[in-house]
Order: sequence, then C-alpha cells, then structure tokens
Amino acid sequence: MAMLDKLAAIEARYDELEKLLSDPAVISDYSRIAEYSKERSSLEEIVGAYRSFVLQADQLAQAQELLDSESDPEIRGMAQEDIETLTAATTELEERLRLLLLPKDARDDKNVIMEIRAGTGGDESGLFAADLFRMYSYYASQYNWKIEVIDQSETGIGGFKEIKFEVKGEGAFSRLKFESGVHRVQRVPETESQGRVHTSTVTVAVLAQMDEVDVQLDMSEVRVDVYRSGGAGGQSVNTTDSAVRMTHIPSGIVVAVQDERSQLQNRLRAKQILIARLYEMEVERQRRTQESERRTQVGTGERSEKIRTYNYPQNRVTDHRINMTSYNLPAIMDGDLDSFINELIAQDQAEKLAGGGVE
Repeated sequence: MAMLDKLAAIEARYDELEKLLSDPAVISDYSRIAEYSKERSSLEEIVGAYRSFVLQADQLAQAQELLDSESDPEIRGMAQEDIETLTAATTELEERLRLLLLPKDARDDKNVIMEIRAGTGGDESGLFAADLFRMYSYYASQYNWKIEVIDQSETGIGGFKEIKFEVKGEGAFSRLKFESGVHRVQRVPETESQGRVHTSTVTVAVLAQMDEVDVQLDMSEVRVDVYRSGGAGGQSVNTTDSAVRMTHIPSGIVVAVQDERSQLQNRLRAKQILIARLYEMEVERQRRTQESERRTQVGTGERSEKIRTYNYPQNRVTDHRINMTSYNLPAIMDGDLDSFINELIAQDQAEKLAGGGVE
C-alpha cells in the first residue's frame, strides 16, 4: 500500500532525527540542532498517528485470528466485539493519516497581511469595512494573535475606505486565507430615513507575509515615491515626507504605507507588502496554468468571488462556497468564525483528497 510505504519512510526519518539530536557532533552545532528539531517537530503528529494505526491494525489481526481459531461462543463473541471496535478505530486513523499526508501549503505558518477595502455602497460600505476589521480583531484575540495596523484611510464617520494590518501568530494564514474575497452586507444604514435595506460590498485580501528569500524582488524595477502623510500616524504626520509609495513597474502593483513614524519604517513595511503581493500573484499564475487541476470554490483567493453575505434584518450570515448559514450574526461579528473556517478547511481537504492527493 503506497500510503503505508510513505508513512514507514516518514517514521524512519523521524527515528534518524532522534539519533542525530543526541549526536555530540550535532549538539555542538546550534544551526543543525535548530534545523533537526524543527523537522522532528513537524513529523511528530503524523508519526504518532501512524504508530497508533500499526498497533491497532496488529490488535485487529490478532482478534481476527482468535475468531477464526476459537470455537467457544463466549470467546468468539468477545473477539467479534473487539474486531468491530478496532475496525472503526483503524478506519478513523487511516482517514486522519490521509489528511496528514496531504501536501502542506508552504504559507500556512506565515504571518498575514490583510487588506480590507470599501466597495460598492458609499459610506455604508466604509462602515462595514470597519465592522469587519473589528470582527477579525476579535477573532485574532481568540488565538492570541497580535494585530498591528500598517495603513488606514478613514471615511470620517467611523468607517474605512481602506485598512491594511498585519496578523502575527502561529497558524494565522492557515485559517485566515479562506477570508479572501468579496463580503456582502445587507442592512438598513443609519443614514437611511425610509428604513430601506441597502446592499453594500467590502473586499478582503489575505496575503502571506513572505521573506525576501521566497520572492525575487529586483528593486531596480520598483519606483519609490515619498510624500507627506495625512491622517492618523503620530506626531510626525504632516511635518515630514515620511509616507512611502512603491510601484512595481513590471506588474503595476502599487503599495502605499504611511502609518509608521519614519520613512525607513514605512519603506520596510511597503516592501513587505509588495513581496507578499508578488508571491500571491505568482501562486495565482501557476494555479491558472495548471490545466489538469480543476477549479475549486475554496481557497482560490480571487477577489471577484462573493464569498459571504451578512444579512442584518434576518440575523443571518451565509457562506456561499459551502452553502452554510448561521442565524447568530452578532456572534459572528464578535469573531465567532470557527464554524465557517473549520468547514472550509474540511472542504478544502476533501477537494485535495478527491484530486488524488494520497493513494
């Protein structure tokens, strides 16, 4: 069985790492210790599951052997019960191992840069952009992730034309990547005197914060403009040319950052975002050119997708990719997103398995 061969090879590598980490020659080399420890840690879950699977499969074989050889009805009955219990447990472990063997998204462990932009709907769209920022802030706090605003453009009535922020924490991209797309809100705006329900949209982009080694960025292809900041950002705002705009000439990508207190900090932030966008663009290009890969609804990251609707009059939130609805909109807006995200992860895994991820 190809899957078991892969698992046996992973276990052998895990055992090899255990020996290496106790080797005096390795112990004295900090960089190798760090490298091997990280690799061993990445294999622990799958090796643990594989060893449990082997143990239960062996117990199942023994129970089957007892059933086949025993004539005592009572013992046969006990053996049959063990077989049923062990068969269910082994099947469950096998499915878990298939999921653990699926190719990992290299970006899953990265920090996140999120960009929320008001779309159609004027002031109401800007207000909902602010609502989504609060929603993601609440969600981040549940995982002890840190949020840091990079840049923002306010509407003046408590909304955002646009807000960029970083989410730092373990597994941030692995969960937030499913939030990329168009979010639609249906509600009565505070400014609406007739009580009519309006529909507005907000665009959310989720980018993995990539290192420079992950993306080849030639700064000779980037035009850098500096200008005077406007809006929130500290005492230096409107007194120095600290804001930075970077334009990647080959792709036309433009990044502007002004919230940091110095031009150098804004340059570093802008470069980070530019690298993340270039990486995302390359990932999307590769996805589109892979003719054999069928297009999936989950995780494509296309901003044109209307992924979720927040209907305030009906207290309803619907994710259109998985046809899932919650009738507890206030809880969702307070960051209770896991019911949606867990289902999106499950569907993403199912799509990969259906595509022949593991034999």
